[in-house]
Amino acid sequence: MAVTLVFIGKLADLAGEGERQVPGPLHWADLPSLLDADLAAAVAGERTRVAVNGELLADKTALAAQDGDEVAFLPPVSGG
Repeated sequence: MAVTLVFIGKLADLAGEGERQVPGPLHWADLPSLLDADLAAAVAGERTRVAVNGELLADKTALAAQDGDEVAFLPPVSGG
């Protein structure tokens, strides 16, 4: 099995895809080796949120996903 990474909005544009499968388990420190530099920087940005299986993490650096989990990266949104 694998961990599914889900990229929303501008992060999907940077990733070139909406979803990506990566080997699990997955921890925050693993991300730079799995993402290109621009995407990794955007994901690490202060305003980008991370959710695991639909639950927002208070501290995204505490990310610990197991096989079968879904990790969503949520960019800041703007609206009017």
